[in-house]
Amino acid sequence: MNEWDKIAASFAATRRQPWEECMEFIEEMYGMAVDIGCGNARHLILMAPRCKFVFGLDASFNMTKIARERLREEDIKNAGVICGDACNMPFKDASFDFAIFIAALHNIRGRENRIKALKELRRILKPDGRALISVWAKWQDRWWWYFVKKFFLRDGEHGDIYIPWKRDGLNVQRFYHLYSMRELKKDVRRAGLHIEKAWSVRKVARKHPDNHFIIVRKFRNP
Repeated sequence: MNEWDKIAASFAATRRQPWEECMEFIEEMYGMAVDIGCGNARHLILMAPRCKFVFGLDASFNMTKIARERLREEDIKNAGVICGDACNMPFKDASFDFAIFIAALHNIRGRENRIKALKELRRILKPDGRALISVWAKWQDRWWWYFVKKFFLRDGEHGDIYIPWKRDGLNVQRFYHLYSMRELKKDVRRAGLHIEKAWSVRKVARKHPDNHFIIVRKFRNP
C-alpha cells in the first residue's frame, strides 16, 4: 500500500472545492477529457457536463474508489476512473481534447520520470489539444529556508522533500518535488509541449507564491 492509499479518505475529505483556475479552464472544455491525478473526482464532476466523456486517472487504488463513489452519488454516467501510472498511461495516442494534471506531477520521484509523465500527456492529447498543469512552488513561505540549506548539501534533486500528512491520527510521509517556475517551463518544453500561459499564485502563503500553473498545447510537431 502506497502513502496515498493510506491517507486517501483523510486527504479526500480536505479536497472538496475546485480551484478557480481549474474551473476557468474546465469552462473551455468539450469532447474527450482526462484528469490525471484525479483524486476524489472534484474536477471530474465539473468536467463531465461539458464533455462527451471524461476519464480520471490516479495512482492510488483507494482514491479511485472514492472518486467512483462520488461519481455515483452525482449520478454522472459519462465518466470513468482508472487506477494507473501517469508515466505509462493506459490510453491510446491522441485520445483527448483536454487534460488537467493538478497537484500530482510534483509527487513523481525523479526528473526523468516527471518528464516521462509530461511526454505521456503530450502523447494522449489530440493535435491542438490543451492541458492545465499545476505544481507546488519551491520558494514558498513554508519551505524556502529548507531549500536554501539543501542547496549546499547536494543531497538528491533540489526540490525533493518529504511532507507529513498529520490528520485523523495519521502521520504519513509523502514525497514531493517542489518546482521553480523556470524548472517547470524547462521540463514542459523538453516534453515537446508548447506553453500558452504560465503564472504563480498564493493559495495559503502570505508572501511568496505557493503554486505554479501552466497551460500547454500539443502542436502537431514538437
